Amino acid sequence: MVPMIGSLGCPYTCSFCIDSVIPYQTLDFQVMKDDLSFLLTKFKRPMVGWHDPNFGVKFDDYMDAIEDAVPPNSIDFIAESSLSLLSEKHLQRLKRNGFGALLPGIESWYDLGNKSKTGQKQGMDKVKEVSEHVNMILRYTPYIQTNFVLGLDSDEGSEPFELTKRFVDLSPGAFPGYSLLTSFGQAAPLNLEYQRANRVLPFPFQFLNNNHAMNVKPMNYSWIEFYDNVIDLGKYTFSWKAIFNRLRANKTMIPKWMNVVRAISAEGFGRVKYNIEVRRLLSTDKQFRDYFEGETTELPQFYKDQIKKNLGTLWNWLPKEAIDHDPNAYLKSTFEVNEERAIAV
Repeated sequence: MVPMIGSLGCPYTCSFCIDSVIPYQTLDFQVMKDDLSFLLTKFKRPMVGWHDPNFGVKFDDYMDAIEDAVPPNSIDFIAESSLSLLSEKHLQRLKRNGFGALLPGIESWYDLGNKSKTGQKQGMDKVKEVSEHVNMILRYTPYIQTNFVLGLDSDEGSEPFELTKRFVDLSPGAFPGYSLLTSFGQAAPLNLEYQRANRVLPFPFQFLNNNHAMNVKPMNYSWIEFYDNVIDLGKYTFSWKAIFNRLRANKTMIPKWMNVVRAISAEGFGRVKYNIEVRRLLSTDKQFRDYFEGETTELPQFYKDQIKKNLGTLWNWLPKEAIDHDPNAYLKSTFEVNEERAIAV
């Protein structure tokens, strides 16, 4: 797969997103066209993964550039986009130009309705509308991954997880991608609020991948309650029944079996197993639980062992400071800036 990018930033203002504070801007379309034309001289049918935070904001400009550069359906494209941009008319054009996989962000059943084109709808009403939209996308695109963020402040109780289960039932052809709420340092504006509330944990950067650790204490859950819900949702999503329904709902061979492989490997079964172990340690290991509650900054052995295993012999060369950082550095930097401004005045 060849990575490409055609724009920076995002016009949506999802408070947890690192791109929400970056003004949306497209890059040079002529350079993009030259790159696409060049690819066809090197590969018979290349695959391009667009790394735009939100592909297709200036949809017609993008598609005009692609159509000017290469023949229709000569490159396999993958892109992350928003449901609000994926109208049926746009999907027809994407299909003509070889877009075989789309990754729209749903994120939450209670918020971000502008991104999913559901307006003020929440709860089950939003589930039904989003599900209909996703099923329509699958009529034009062979593969779709729907992205969710677990642990947002708008979530409370089991309902958001149960709603996601209903979505899994109503749109069996989609592969759900679950991300744990993560604060990525000096990035999203919401991170300052988390730090002011002392909710950010000092997990090493190695675990800030949306899955192996959640470094924000949930607002409306205890850790055990939260992980119980995450595990239950994972078991439901990657049950053999759901895997079979996903297999049956997809029409082409590669998407069918890609979903099976993803479900039974580290992304599905493996992640459920990992979360079960985290849940067990929260109940049985006081030092582990204290770290999650922010009562100690000593990284639990469970995570140290993972870093050692991943690095192998390179572990001996890793500076001690590499697994230690100040989770409130962003907030402190704003204090310093304000002090400097006050002194200047």
